[in-house]
Amino acid sequence: MEYRKMEKIGVETSLLGFGCMRFPILENGKINEPESERMLDAAYKGGVTYFDTAYPYHDGDSEPFAGRALNKYERSSYFLATKLPCWKVQTLDDAKELFESQLTRLDKDYVDFYLLHSLGRESWDRMVSLGVIEYCEELKAQGRIRHFGFSFHDEYPVFEEIISYRKWDFCQIQLNYMDVDEQAGMKGYLLAEKLGIPVVVMEPVKGSSIAAFPEDITAIFREVTPEASTASWALRWVGSLPNVKVILSGMSTMEQVQDNLKTFSPFVPLSKDESAAVDKVVQVLNTRVNNGCTGCKYCMPCPFGIDIPYNFKVWNTYGIFRNAGQVNWEWKLSMEDKYKAKNCTECGVCEAACPQKIHIREDLKRVQIELDAVGK
Repeated sequence: MEYRKMEKIGVETSLLGFGCMRFPILENGKINEPESERMLDAAYKGGVTYFDTAYPYHDGDSEPFAGRALNKYERSSYFLATKLPCWKVQTLDDAKELFESQLTRLDKDYVDFYLLHSLGRESWDRMVSLGVIEYCEELKAQGRIRHFGFSFHDEYPVFEEIISYRKWDFCQIQLNYMDVDEQAGMKGYLLAEKLGIPVVVMEPVKGSSIAAFPEDITAIFREVTPEASTASWALRWVGSLPNVKVILSGMSTMEQVQDNLKTFSPFVPLSKDESAAVDKVVQVLNTRVNNGCTGCKYCMPCPFGIDIPYNFKVWNTYGIFRNAGQVNWEWKLSMEDKYKAKNCTECGVCEAACPQKIHIREDLKRVQIELDAVGK
């Protein structure tokens, strides 16, 4: 197993981290605990020392289960990470009650890595105004949390503000070879590296979107390294960045655990030829976008409430990866109807403002039809 030193805080963690948000589940939607514990045991015995959970994972069942499953091991032999659900924090007392409940759920006296979960513009401002940062610093001084950081889901300028606010022990960002310009992205990684802040990476396989490809894409990888799994390419791309100290993988099967352990034992950074193969795959995938929307938001606000850039983002992502599960989540479960393409009245205001000269009205019709049809 590859281990990396977080020089800033003086700890060494396994490069592979076990993300506890995608355990195998039973027909009733509950965690398949025997199989999940078997997977955790295999990961631990394979050298994994970093286990990451959070308050909402598996409808609140992940923290209690992960805590119980890890209790068989010496507490100092692994690192346990969890996160404060900032969206539930409206007062400082909320933060205090949530933290205490998390320790109880985990059945632990302390948390090794504690994060402000999924920070963005609004939640960050609220955490600052409520004094949550100072409260977490008090917890660290008491030894109830060992290392204090944050996970991030917003645009780079917000990330720059947050990471520059204080001397964080670590930060967690989404990064993979298809998302170098998304959210904090590569600019965020480089800023963290410059500031000496260790980086934990989530979504290295983009929610499984770059863990499995059609034959034409897989063939590009096989030409260079025939025996490697598609997922291993994504993990090794991230791991080739020296300030990435932990790569989280939300493993759902024992096969994934075994494949990941193979990738990291030993870990080998991408060669020049392998990096070129990844660049070729990215280039091919990017030709599969449905339109040229860059998310500049010149078309916004739409007079009828449509989130035009987000409609196109979901549509283009599906065009590239054909990941029905992701679309069902983003389009059918997460996105409110009032923001969808079907509300377009074809007024044309958006097209007049679009610097890419996209036929927005025509494309919005396609968005609604094609995404509604996914999974049918």
